[in-house]
Amino acid sequence: MLLPYLYVFPFLLIMGAIFVGGLAQAIMQSLGYLPVFGMYELTFQYYLQVLQSSRFTNALSYTLYIALLSSFLSVLLGVIVAFAVQKSRMGDKLHFSLYKIPIIMPHIIVVILIFNIFFQTGTLSRMAFALGIIDNPHNFPLLVNDRAGIGIILVYLYKQVPFVALMVFAALRSLNSTYIQVAQNLGASARQTLFRVTLPMLAPSILSAFLITFAFAFGAFEVPFLMGSPARHTLPVLAYIDYSSPVHGTRPPAMAMSVIISFISLCLIGLYACLLTRLSKLGLEGRAF
Repeated sequence: MLLPYLYVFPFLLIMGAIFVGGLAQAIMQSLGYLPVFGMYELTFQYYLQVLQSSRFTNALSYTLYIALLSSFLSVLLGVIVAFAVQKSRMGDKLHFSLYKIPIIMPHIIVVILIFNIFFQTGTLSRMAFALGIIDNPHNFPLLVNDRAGIGIILVYLYKQVPFVALMVFAALRSLNSTYIQVAQNLGASARQTLFRVTLPMLAPSILSAFLITFAFAFGAFEVPFLMGSPARHTLPVLAYIDYSSPVHGTRPPAMAMSVIISFISLCLIGLYACLLTRLSKLGLEGRAF
């Protein structure tokens, strides 16, 4: 029984040491301990400075907007795709057409694809110009590096919709059809069966997918950094900008932001574990609907 854990123990030990060591160093720097700059006094003033800063609140609201909107749309579209695949009996093709290519593709490749398609000099803009819809490429809507974060959300949707669909489709295939048959025999319509039986039974998988995609979008750096607007920054990007500044006084506040991001991410993981456990128990007891 312990043999599988012994196999993965060296990997977990190394990864745990890297994570704990990096987090400990970030906490120390966020408290103002930077010996290389002659800073040895521990203080919480940098956390107060960050929390009272309008830059932080603006970046936090923008990060929450991106994470919530992209996760909600990913879950909505992913659930629709999962039901469509099941209804069309294309489950065997899911591994190739929906799961394999989008999920394994690196985010940087998706960023390049979105740039080439949706940029003002990209494929769609050139097609609109060729068709006479626009007179100049600059008349094409700004969908990349825009203040609304449309380019960021498009990248997340491309990656996250297949992931959500895969999770929900796997749950659909393992559902106990007895409850659905009972609801239909009692005269429930297709809509009532969907919203009162099927979706509640899928709630653990749907909620899990939402929290996972939200946590990733909240803490992601590379996509907002490459696709975001220079006028608006997410929290990870703002922390990077402040940390890489030549003014060493900005490093402790930047690390304080990083610690806050890590704390929120850990809270999301804890929330995911608690809610998943409760919903799974409800589903097993047959009270989810």
